Amino acid sequence: MSRQGPSGQASGLARRHSPGSLALALGSGGQVAVLGVGMHPWGKWGANFAEYGVVAARAALDDAGVSWSEVQFVAGGETVRNGYPGYVAGSTIAQALGWNGAQVSTSYGACASGSMAIDVARARILAGLCDVALVVGADTTPKGFLAPTKGERGDDPDWLRFRLLGATNPTYFAFYARRRMELFGATPEDFALVKVKNARHGLANPMARYRKEVTVEEVLESPIVSDPLHLLDICATSDGAAALVLTSLEFARRRGIADPVRVAGVAVVTPSFPNAVIDMPNFATDSAAAGGAAAAGGTPGRLSFRDSIARAAYEQAGVGPEDVDVAEVYDLSTALELDWYENIGLCAPGEAEKLLRDGVTTLGGRVPVNPSGGLACFGEAVPAQAIAQVCELTWQLRGSASGRQVERARVGVTANQGLFGHGSSVVLTR
Repeated sequence: MSRQGPSGQASGLARRHSPGSLALALGSGGQVAVLGVGMHPWGKWGANFAEYGVVAARAALDDAGVSWSEVQFVAGGETVRNGYPGYVAGSTIAQALGWNGAQVSTSYGACASGSMAIDVARARILAGLCDVALVVGADTTPKGFLAPTKGERGDDPDWLRFRLLGATNPTYFAFYARRRMELFGATPEDFALVKVKNARHGLANPMARYRKEVTVEEVLESPIVSDPLHLLDICATSDGAAALVLTSLEFARRRGIADPVRVAGVAVVTPSFPNAVIDMPNFATDSAAAGGAAAAGGTPGRLSFRDSIARAAYEQAGVGPEDVDVAEVYDLSTALELDWYENIGLCAPGEAEKLLRDGVTTLGGRVPVNPSGGLACFGEAVPAQAIAQVCELTWQLRGSASGRQVERARVGVTANQGLFGHGSSVVLTR
């Protein structure tokens, strides 16, 4: 596979050694097997989050042909309430499955929590500390859009942007959309086309909450929530769960699986200063003026935060965006999906709308994006959604995504962004 980065230059592994490159050079090139995947359907079920997690975990264990007693490590994505941890997810799921003596961890990074849990489990396997790890994320969400819990919390940027700006989630989704319109001439019709595409993809996904086609006209006629975004441009909040069984490649071979889907790279990066782009929920930078490149989106020669997320995962995996066959990205709003096309290197800035309109990112196109239906069809179940993206790509790379299969998919990438500057991306290969 190519080792070119998004800009066409040789990847960072060829130029320098990052702090983790020695570890990634060990343990089968830094790869672990995805032996099992499982989900609980998304919806509004009103149960405890652990109930959903157990369903997803048992499905993943069954898919892997692994018993719960064989699991040596449990990594939980933490249920969150806008800046504050909710539950000790790793221990909660382990207890619900029945104590088996496994070691546990819990990762908190809001929407990036699932990828962080994957990264912890992968690291333990590559370090030789375990052969079999279970990764689980599950959530029960309140009715309506997510909001901070009550109280005065001046050190919580999520609380601050509600209190100081009145910037609810739909409001800052709209900020991104308005920026795209100003910079690149995007239109509400472009945003609506993303919803139309994802709704069509989600029809074939039995785990999706919303399985109904929509038209551009229906999107544009739905109520405006935060101009320019309509109700059907914005994802809902949902209950749901997803789980993975990750193992060493040697364990997979012992089970007779010579060519499993592999996690080849995981990025859980943070921004670097100077950061000339205001990236909500943060609403200040160290100094756009001092950075000297506000118009270009960052310091000359340095990637912006969102552009750096998938790049870090590509470098670990030794692939580039030109190798990607399928992607699952974080479509909190339709406009954000278009931004991600550029951030993961599928096209240059300002070209996402053309990519969409040319059918490149739809099923049957060159690089289908969100064949699962994305958050447009699932809604947010915060600690589960990054894991759910990996479930979908695993089915795609196995060739078992019935009704929504991307033909000959061999490389997939996810992209996500969490609270407090956590960005996450996972590269899967086969």
